[in-house]
Amino acid sequence: MAIILDGSGLTIEKLASIARYNEKVELHPDAIERINVCRAMLEKKIEAKEIMYGVNTGIGEFSEVVLNDDQVEDFQKYLIYNHAAGIGDPAPIEYVRGAMAGRINVHAHGNSGCRKEITLTFVDMLNKGVTPYVCQKGSVGASGDLAPMSQIALLLMGEGKAYYKGELLEGKEAMDRAGIPIPGLKARDGLAAINGSNLLTAMSAIFLYDANNWLKQAEIAASMSLEALKANMKPYSPLLHEVRGFKGAMRTARSIIKLVEGGDLIEGKIKQKVQDAYSMRSTPQVIGTAHDALVYARSQVEIELNGVGDNPVFFPDKNLQLTGANFQGTPVSLPMDMMGAAITMICVMSERRMNRLNNPALSVGLPPFLTKGAGMFSGLMLSQYTAGMQIVEQRILSTPASIHSIPAAADQEDFVSMGMNTAIKNFQIMDNAYGVLGIEFMAAAQALDLRDYNFGKGVTKAKEVIRKYVDFLDVDRPLYPDHTKMKELVESCEILEEVEKIVGELN
Repeated sequence: MAIILDGSGLTIEKLASIARYNEKVELHPDAIERINVCRAMLEKKIEAKEIMYGVNTGIGEFSEVVLNDDQVEDFQKYLIYNHAAGIGDPAPIEYVRGAMAGRINVHAHGNSGCRKEITLTFVDMLNKGVTPYVCQKGSVGASGDLAPMSQIALLLMGEGKAYYKGELLEGKEAMDRAGIPIPGLKARDGLAAINGSNLLTAMSAIFLYDANNWLKQAEIAASMSLEALKANMKPYSPLLHEVRGFKGAMRTARSIIKLVEGGDLIEGKIKQKVQDAYSMRSTPQVIGTAHDALVYARSQVEIELNGVGDNPVFFPDKNLQLTGANFQGTPVSLPMDMMGAAITMICVMSERRMNRLNNPALSVGLPPFLTKGAGMFSGLMLSQYTAGMQIVEQRILSTPASIHSIPAAADQEDFVSMGMNTAIKNFQIMDNAYGVLGIEFMAAAQALDLRDYNFGKGVTKAKEVIRKYVDFLDVDRPLYPDHTKMKELVESCEILEEVEKIVGELN
């Protein structure tokens, strides 16, 4: 069933459905009416020679240059040309589809002033599978994602390039094959197509969608390690977390209890220490904090997905246009910088648990490096190296981009969000996070196979899924295929899906 875009109610889950899973979209009839009303007001103002930024003036440092009637339409074409200034490799198709969906939702408010043909063309492109070729790099995240959004807007003139049915084609050919008319650009249309932080916001929404699933898998991996290390489970008592009050910690404690239910450890049949190391007993506080950060980041991203990120903004009911900075990406880039750091933080804790599984001084009776032939064999010694390398890369990438503004446009645009840098590096952080967590999963499964007591239902199911892809390490073998399989397994969410069938949703 198609997702209705009307300027409200666009969640990160719906955005992911459109962007990644090719869900159809529809523009609500009320949104079309709002777009028409706003356009009619704009055209009256043009006829009245009212000065409007980006309509009959230049932009940026040239905003004081007033255009004559003959220049107004051509200006939109040249605006797109000179802003299509990205560089390098293309953005993944799902990012671009997400940006288009977000831009449609901005227009749906009826505050952007473009013709309805512009918005409906984006709808057709999503539904018929025409995705513009967009360079990933070039946006500074203020005046929106101008460079990448301009590559999308080239298609509105039958230019640029686009993917269609698995081929990269000239833009006109892709549109013709899909049967989509070229709307062209008239006054205001070009700037209305590009002047928002839609690509970095779409990327952030997709990242949060994936991060939520990754955090739940981090809880599963932690549960497996806790069982293998004979952890004291009192730190997971709901009462302990309720008295402090952090919702994320309560959630993680609740999830881990679910995962170990039915096992000997939670039932008190295994001897435990009075108090474990921080990497074992602080898991609810640490993963829970990331859950809390995600709640805040989601709220900011969903506000942006459903708000009017544009400039200028038109108010037909007041016969008014206001120029401001609603394209500024900082409301998204700052919380998303925090999310990248949160994922890195949890990976650091994951590696510390993996270290305890490997280290015979800390593993409560497990063999050194989880091998039965220590000395001849090195077991999972080198797995820890691989995890450590990825974590260092994550730490480098966790420096906030939002503090790194470089002024542009002759200092007219003298503070920018750098939110695209945030969005790009967050996916690099997540790519490493799949690998780090995969290594903890592999080590925990190895450790559990070396124990002889019963584990929780969720933990048992997780180990079963892992063993479908990676065998017990009886004698040393090259580990890079196992590491890569585990990384792919975490990214696929198969462990999560199978475990939630047994214990219920982890929320």
